Amino acid sequence: MEKKVGIINRQAPHGSSTAREALDLTLAMSAFNESLSIFFIGDGVYQLLAKHQADLILQKDFQPMLQMLELYDVEQIYVCQDSLSVRNISVEQLVIKTTLLSTDEINEYLQQQHQLMSF
Repeated sequence: MEKKVGIINRQAPHGSSTAREALDLTLAMSAFNESLSIFFIGDGVYQLLAKHQADLILQKDFQPMLQMLELYDVEQIYVCQDSLSVRNISVEQLVIKTTLLSTDEINEYLQQQHQLMSF
């Protein structure tokens, strides 16, 4: 039985390397684990917004790498609907396809994971 691994993204996309590191880890782990889930919670939902202008703050834009999740067969991408609502973000503003879950549903999915990594 393969271990279920969940990667939790809670940080805004810029200001630190945390979001980029989580994405790098996700892509690397996808080669070895088919039971990989990625969760965007809290400020982590900002990572999914289109049209970041990372160059204005002298950061590298990693959003094109989000498109690679599909190529790497990372299909279990979950976003906290409550986090989107609090931040007035609609699903149409997100750059990739995701599954919306309530906070309770997110907690249920997190409990199903054998290992969690939080960024």
